[in-house]
Amino acid sequence: MKETSNQQLAVELLQEFGLKEYEAGCFVALSRRPQGTAKDISETSDVPRTRVYDAIRVLEAKGLVEIQHSNPKQFRAVPIDEALQTLRAEYEERAEALRQALEGLDPAESPDQTEITHEVWALSGRAGIETRVQQLIDDADEEIVFVVGHEDILTEELLGELAAASDRGVNVAVGTQETAALEGLDERLPEIETFVSGLEWLGHSAFPDDDTEIGRLLLVDNSAILVSSFTPDSHGDRTHERAVFGRGFDNGLVAIVRRLMAGGLRSKAAN
Repeated sequence: MKETSNQQLAVELLQEFGLKEYEAGCFVALSRRPQGTAKDISETSDVPRTRVYDAIRVLEAKGLVEIQHSNPKQFRAVPIDEALQTLRAEYEERAEALRQALEGLDPAESPDQTEITHEVWALSGRAGIETRVQQLIDDADEEIVFVVGHEDILTEELLGELAAASDRGVNVAVGTQETAALEGLDERLPEIETFVSGLEWLGHSAFPDDDTEIGRLLLVDNSAILVSSFTPDSHGDRTHERAVFGRGFDNGLVAIVRRLMAGGLRSKAAN
């Protein structure tokens, strides 16, 4: 049963990389054996035997399958690492082509179009939020203050981005709710200031019916902020992450968060 579950998951993930269902099914079936015929592939997957050959031709063209012209023909999948490298390269090529196409779009004319200096936007989903966080860190010129509500947000990728910002001369400070979450950070990121936040409301709300948990607070150059939160499900597990992003030094939301975070920094300095 476990093998069936993993096989179905692999097929679904390959489809997300652009393969069609039968193509993904054939590749997964071949990945389970050293080599096989069309009959073997069909018996190991949900792909009809009459459709195997068309799927194999596409996989061969993509560099994912090799063919031995014997009687009957034998097929085998390329090694997993090689397949992943091929799929990743194709995915990145598509992403770059999409970026160029989007950047090349002619702007829609608008008589009331003006430059936006103050904005507030809502974001949803951890992947999108992490991408926006990365963009904000990359755009920082002077200072980054990052207060983390949950230590699992401090991923290796995020720490690398903060270290890169510090290396280019940006002042970086990282705060958490508990001292334990900072263990080892000083050694791994010696140029980054770390502190225990004085923002007590990060961990709990003053309202008894409010179970929202703050995920992260990011302040960049005192003019851009991102605040995210989680709402626990019925089992107490954190679920979907949502965030609010604001820009503009005089933006009301940015000003409020800036003062709240400054208060937290003053609290830790006083301690």
